[in-house]
Amino acid sequence: MKAIIVSKPKELQIVEREIPKISEATDVLVKIKAAGICGSDIHIYHGTSPVATYPRVIGHEMVGEVIGVGEDVKDLEIGDKVVVEPMIACGECYACKSGRPNACSSLKVRGCHVDGGFQEYYVAPRKNIFKFDSSISWEEAAMIEPYTIADQITWRADIRKGDYVFIIGAGPIGLCVLEMAKLKGGICIISDFNEKRLKVAKELGADYVINPNLEDPLTKVREITNGMGSNVTIDAVCLPKTFEQAIEITSVAGRVMCLGFSKDTSEIAQLGITIKELDVRGSRHQTYKFANVVELFNDRKLQAKKLVSNVIPFKEVDKAMDLIENKPNEICKIVLTF
Repeated sequence: MKAIIVSKPKELQIVEREIPKISEATDVLVKIKAAGICGSDIHIYHGTSPVATYPRVIGHEMVGEVIGVGEDVKDLEIGDKVVVEPMIACGECYACKSGRPNACSSLKVRGCHVDGGFQEYYVAPRKNIFKFDSSISWEEAAMIEPYTIADQITWRADIRKGDYVFIIGAGPIGLCVLEMAKLKGGICIISDFNEKRLKVAKELGADYVINPNLEDPLTKVREITNGMGSNVTIDAVCLPKTFEQAIEITSVAGRVMCLGFSKDTSEIAQLGITIKELDVRGSRHQTYKFANVVELFNDRKLQAKKLVSNVIPFKEVDKAMDLIENKPNEICKIVLTF
């Protein structure tokens, strides 16, 4: 089989590998059909991921067709369409025993710490396999994993009906967050420099969109909220400055959510957090969100197709990388097909 591997930073190639085999009774062999390119894949390629190891088959947003099962797998059939959960937790540490395996002290993620889904076949345990409706296209289904990230962060943000939710950044994750926040009753404001993405945000139900090139986001959010500020601010850009802005614009008793991995520091005074009694929370991966997101996909409650801007055969991965590197404003989500 063929696999896309990053042997070291800035060195990506397609290599031949053995097709993985079922070795455990609970294993499932999947023929990969589609996989999304995530920002974390690009960080691994650039060498800027603080957690990745090399060489690595990247890709964690993978879907495919069941072509083999271990003897203990009784609830899947050959031909079923499935998505593979990328997290591998130990089950024994404090986080795991607290019901938060996404923060496992020895967490491994497929496509980062172990080989991922940018290959033609993949084996994973049954517990990490989720079946979805056969009528959902492969390209659309590749968005299931990103929506689990959005489900997690909106759950951690404790969004309540009528909350003003300010999402900084209308990239793929920001747009997924928008849809999830709307489902939870949020009044959603989203900002981005890219007018194409803001147009998609409107189609997905954004109540307000802000282009920082045209107006100051903090001033506009205060105007929209009658001076209160956003009750929930979600930083989907993950830069020191956007984190600082999130602290500044969030209302009293509000929640600030961040999901960035940057080691760059922000300059934030304690007063801004204490006087407003803000909750500042990180959100990493997801906790038992796949079943819920798959149900939302099956019930057609999410518009994932609107986020997929490019569908490219995996053998043309160099073309996909070129688009991401040189024409980022012209794309939203790229899905590779296998």
